[in-house]
Amino acid sequence: MRVEFGVLGPVTAWDEAGEPVALRGPRHRAVLARLIIARRRVVPVSVLVEDLWPDPPAGAVATVRSFVAALRRALEPGRAPRTPARLLVTEGPGYALRAGRDDVDAWRFEQALASVGTLPPRRAAEELDAALALWRGPAYAEFAEEPWARAERARLAELRLGTVERRAEALLALGRGTEAVSELDAHVTEHPWREDAWRLLALALYRDGRQGDALAVLRRARTLLVEQLGVDPGPRLLRLEADVLAQAEHLEAGPDRDAQAAQSAQTAQSAQPVQAEQVWARAATAYDRTVAPGARARLESTVGLLRDLAVTGGGGLTAAREHREAAVEAAEELGDAELTARVIGAYDVPAIWTRSDDPRLAARLVDAAERTLAGLPPGTHPAVRARLLATVALESRGSGTRRADRAAREAEETARGLDDPALLAFALNGVFMQSFGRTGLAAQRDATGAELVAVSARNGLVSYEVLGHLIRLQARAGLGDFPGADTHAAAADRLAERHERPLVTVFTRWYAALRRDAVDAPSAPEAEAAYRDAAALLEDAGMPGLRHGLLPLALLCVRVRRSLPAPAGRAAEDTDWGPYAPWARPLVLLAEDRRDEAAAALRRAPDPPHDLLAEALWALTGHAAVALGDRETMRRAYRALAPAAGELAGAGSGLLTVGPVTDHLTALATALGHRP
Repeated sequence: MRVEFGVLGPVTAWDEAGEPVALRGPRHRAVLARLIIARRRVVPVSVLVEDLWPDPPAGAVATVRSFVAALRRALEPGRAPRTPARLLVTEGPGYALRAGRDDVDAWRFEQALASVGTLPPRRAAEELDAALALWRGPAYAEFAEEPWARAERARLAELRLGTVERRAEALLALGRGTEAVSELDAHVTEHPWREDAWRLLALALYRDGRQGDALAVLRRARTLLVEQLGVDPGPRLLRLEADVLAQAEHLEAGPDRDAQAAQSAQTAQSAQPVQAEQVWARAATAYDRTVAPGARARLESTVGLLRDLAVTGGGGLTAAREHREAAVEAAEELGDAELTARVIGAYDVPAIWTRSDDPRLAARLVDAAERTLAGLPPGTHPAVRARLLATVALESRGSGTRRADRAAREAEETARGLDDPALLAFALNGVFMQSFGRTGLAAQRDATGAELVAVSARNGLVSYEVLGHLIRLQARAGLGDFPGADTHAAAADRLAERHERPLVTVFTRWYAALRRDAVDAPSAPEAEAAYRDAAALLEDAGMPGLRHGLLPLALLCVRVRRSLPAPAGRAAEDTDWGPYAPWARPLVLLAEDRRDEAAAALRRAPDPPHDLLAEALWALTGHAAVALGDRETMRRAYRALAPAAGELAGAGSGLLTVGPVTDHLTALATALGHRP
């Protein structure tokens, strides 16, 4: 049965016949609303408890579970007993609502706005009318005072206001200015801070032959903006006032209005509050006016912007990487080692994955940092040098070089001596990246993560606090402590939602797939489906070093854990194993019964890199060696895995697992003919 959900007004649901679904009490609806806001992502039970009660009562977790059970009965009344839920699913530490893209009115509203694009005005007006008709009242109406709903309610309200203005623009393009006037007049009365609404109202009045009224509206807008908001009208309003006074010819409707309206619709699609736009525009204008072109301060300011851009999502991360290289090159060309050091060291974006997204750029940055270190003049502040060293440690991730390890330790020691929390957090990130000298170091990384959380929480370093929780999530999963890992996954999700860190979800969703695989022990197809769902988040995450080959590796681990053969034939040929091909290839050839080729591929396979997947790749290597009777490789795998005897192979990545390391050690020892 298809269920549709409504949040553009009071929260409700309708069955296939359009009849309301009985959602019971307000807290049942609150759970449903909270899951809809999460947009198909998992919301941990601990988060639901915190959101539902300021002071959770005893048994709150059990109560939430009873709410979920009641919602499931209401949403899927025909589901057979003990069959898995299809819509409101349990995943990892919490629940997710797997509603379709067309099954939530707010999501349909957003799709409608996106589809308007460059439609001609008549079609645009029709589509926008239909989109506005979805609204039954304020979004999430009964949860107006709930902190967890506040940001989403504000976002949707802003989209609705922008849509009203886009529709008015389309009406103007159609010559229906009189109709637009009455609607815009009410609109600006309710929302006097919206400059574009004032502009459209004045333009509609002018085209209706009411030049005096148009000027009066523009002056009323100026008065309200100055007296109520303390801001001057923006350039578009000022320009319109001058054009109205001059009776500028371009103010009249003409044949090019369709194109102009379409362009306006596109630019308004992602509208932000007017006041925020003005602050940004004025600050940027003041900066351009005050700081001379070519000034060195511009380079340092650019890096600050890139650092903020990198945490906004996949596109921002990709753009930040591209422009970062240009900034470093520009700094080096100036020949000022201290300036170059500041430009390189200011990009202290937390990093959790141990394979570089751009190895060429990473090598370029390490070289630049080393050259700059050598060129720093005597008397340079120690923090400048420490940031360069931390950069060397971070950008040398996975290399396992002594130089990178020494750089991390020196940066850490300097930061502790200076009592600089931000520098210490940056240095600890480098220490984490260099904590893979051998397998079995999950406990050491857990300690690093714990210090990062503590330092960051005390000093308001949100991005590093998230990093600390993700490191601890990985470490606790590697140690088999899934309740502990759940706690850190929930903490990371809370911080990410509160502070707009969308990439965090990539890691917590993958962790949920790992947890399901390791704890629930589902069938191979079910485990594979969980990993495939998680992999969908990687498409636009801007992290090729994480994405490339990860899903095939996870699916291979699922099969090896269950003693199933690797993919073979066409399935194997069509698989892009990415950087993990050397360790997957022997198992694929074995599955095709090409033992001689498998043995040769195993001999060619290098030792796995020093990173988060080392234990998993060594386990796969050992598995292939046992199957092929390669005693030398078995001994290498045994020696490499022995320090990790108490861990789950691969789970320290927070992404996948090949099962307990002790199982692999036992298999290797048995094949070698000695006791494990």
